[in-house]
Amino acid sequence: MRIDAFDVKLLATLQQDSSLSINDVAERIGLSPTPCWRRIKRLEEEGYIRKRVAILDPIKLGLSLTAFVLIKTDRHNHEWLERFRSAVAKFPEVVEIARLAGEYDYLLKVITRNNQTYDAFYKRLIAEVELSNVTSSFSMEDIKSVTELPLEFAGLGDAAV
Repeated sequence: MRIDAFDVKLLATLQQDSSLSINDVAERIGLSPTPCWRRIKRLEEEGYIRKRVAILDPIKLGLSLTAFVLIKTDRHNHEWLERFRSAVAKFPEVVEIARLAGEYDYLLKVITRNNQTYDAFYKRLIAEVELSNVTSSFSMEDIKSVTELPLEFAGLGDAAV
């Protein structure tokens, strides 16, 4: 189903604060609560909204090391990929994974307490799956970190934010 301008406003509002009450969301987007609630349910059912979460502060939780791990593999077959997916799924430290085009095959974002916990993660990872090259870069500072998608560039036609 095509989404309209109300849906886009609704998505933008929920991206900013999903803890708002239905009444508050409805007021912000210019609908009454019942149609607003129905739209949220439809957007969830259709997969536009995957889930609603609280975003935690890693530093306050003692998770002060963020590593970006670039991985190369010599194996490019289905069996290796399934083994890799299964292996990385076991690691809660891995918060994002992207399969890449270019020099490296995968990029992992890994969040841990410190160098020692990262090293322990690294040793467990290489014991799980065969990799030809692993390069880690450690973040010194988060300059920009957002969870909101740029809806104005999403190609939603007349559905303006």
